[in-house]
This record gives sequence, C-alpha cells and structure tokens, in this order.
Amino acid sequence: TPGGGSAAALSGALGASLLAMVGGLPKSHAKTEEDTERLAAAQAQCARIADRLAVLVDRDSEAYDMVVAAYGLSKASEEDKQSRSRQIQAALRAATDAPLDVMRACRDAIEQGVVVAELGNRSAASDVQVGLELLLAAQRGARLNVEVNLGMLKDAAYVALVGEEIARLTAAAEHEVTV
Repeated sequence: TPGGGSAAALSGALGASLLAMVGGLPKSHAKTEEDTERLAAAQAQCARIADRLAVLVDRDSEAYDMVVAAYGLSKASEEDKQSRSRQIQAALRAATDAPLDVMRACRDAIEQGVVVAELGNRSAASDVQVGLELLLAAQRGARLNVEVNLGMLKDAAYVALVGEEIARLTAAAEHEVTV
C-alpha cells in the first residue's frame, strides 16, 4: 500500500484542487452576481471534494490492508475457514466501497468543474482541462478497483447494485466532460 485505488483518489484530489484554484482566480468570466455566486459555490465544493478525496487515499490503503490480513487468516479448521471467508467478504466490501466513494466524489467534482469551465478565468482554461482529465482518470482507476473486487464478492444483490451505480457514475462523468 498504497495501490491503484489510492493513486486514483490522489489523482482525483489533484484534479479537484485545480478546479478549486481556477474557481478562486480573479478576472473570472462571471457577468452577473448569480454567476459570481455559482462560481464561488463551485470553488468551495471542489475544495471540499479535494479534501474528501485526500482522506480516501488512506481509506483505500486501509481497506486493501484489511483484505491482505483476511486472506492471511488460518484455515486450520472448518470454523477457521468459515470465519476467514466472512472476514474476506467484509474486507472486500470495504475495498469496494472506498473506490466507489472515489467515483462518487469525482463525479461531483466534474459537475462543479463544468461551472468552473464556464465561469472561471479564461487564462486558466488549460488548468480546468487538466483538472477534468485527472478526475476522469481517477474515476476510471477507481472503477477498475471496484470491478476487480466485485468479481470476488458473493453477495449478488450488492454486486448488481454497485454494477448499476458504476455504470451511472461513469456515464454521468463522461457526459459532463463532453458537454
């Protein structure tokens, strides 16, 4: 640790931070008081999301460590095997939830990034694009981690729900960036 999930969260934190930085620059493209308020709200939201993603760097690492520890448990008796299996499943669920939260945060930051792209300082347009690309890469990386863990989970209902959610999150983020 850290692994790919932590790297995805870190990339997302960097992307959201870039959007927050651009949202706070002077000489924005905001023409009205409402535009100014929207940009300020987007900037503040991106800063909060960057902080949330920074926390997820560690949470993903901790979840991975839980999985490794669960796989290292004893298989000496049938009771040990059952306990080990339950703990592996619980750890895999935590290792799925962390990158799923990264995907959610990235989607939220991308939504705010659209506002920053529209109303932020035009001289920082490349910073907005880099931020959005980092967020898309983070979301894709997190998705890879979610999908690998889903393949090992036995709770079919949970797997189906998460599968549907990752499809929605991916579609929403990619749609926002192409609009």
